[in-house]
Amino acid sequence: MKRRKFLKNSSLTTAGALSAPLLASCNNTETKKETSSTVSNPVKPIVICTWNFKNATAKAWEVLQTDASALDAVELGVMVEEADPTNETVGKGGRPDRDGNVTLDACIMDKDSNCGAVVYLQNIAHPISVARKVMEETPHIILAGKGAEQFAYEKGFKKEDLLTESTRKQYEEWKKNSKYETIINIENHDTIGMLAIDKKGDIAGACTTSGMAYKVAGRVGDSPIIGAGLFVDNEVGGATATGVGEEVIRTVGSFLIVELMRQGKSPQEACEEGVKRIMAKNKDRKDFQIGFLAINKNGETGGYCVHPGFTYRKYDASGHDNIQVSSFYR
Repeated sequence: MKRRKFLKNSSLTTAGALSAPLLASCNNTETKKETSSTVSNPVKPIVICTWNFKNATAKAWEVLQTDASALDAVELGVMVEEADPTNETVGKGGRPDRDGNVTLDACIMDKDSNCGAVVYLQNIAHPISVARKVMEETPHIILAGKGAEQFAYEKGFKKEDLLTESTRKQYEEWKKNSKYETIINIENHDTIGMLAIDKKGDIAGACTTSGMAYKVAGRVGDSPIIGAGLFVDNEVGGATATGVGEEVIRTVGSFLIVELMRQGKSPQEACEEGVKRIMAKNKDRKDFQIGFLAINKNGETGGYCVHPGFTYRKYDASGHDNIQVSSFYR
């Protein structure tokens, strides 16, 4: 059953009554006056993603040139990395948990704040596409584990062995010591988060990962959590995150950045504030990396991280660039 039909047929009287004050608050005219999202220049198509995933942004840009939606662009863009067995942090070929299982997390969000996510998904190479199916063909937002896997099969997704010969050998070697550690900028969980604006000026985002290598079975990070690993508000902009997800979740990082942009901060200023909020809760701690990436309604972008080394890809009419961002620690 389609989400809209389901919701139309559901009794929402009580929910509507409870949410009315909140909706009234969200529509406050003073808040709208403070937002930085007013478009001062014609918006041109643009796509950005965490890290140097140039093939992903190239695909998304190609999609945007066909007048397709930003939603189509981000889905097809990140699917490039999900299908690449040499990318050991996303999709097929992702490193497993400590039990030897590759478990995938992903979420997607469109211009109307519709969203879908899957967590702890096994045996399916394209979790981002399953997340979109959750968004468009169920009344839910998140499906997990075996339920998500069964849903994927029902929608025609094929079962695959996601371990490659390389990741299997690495796992066998890791078991000799069974120690988890984060090595800064030699990340074992380089999430790809992607944000795009299409020719109509609409924004969408996607985020997908295999999570921390050799994590405790069942662990879920920020990547599939709407508001943490990804958030989009079509009036303002979007944000996504990479790195140690537990710290992003604690500050609801991507939502925070979008709200800071709503208050008037640039994407760059908002990303810097997001990292500083995290570091305020981790004083003098230097053993992890976080990177935030953001775009506003005007197509302005920004990024910031804890340690030097985080980059993002940007593709627009001016070119296709890998951008080094500034960091909290120098």
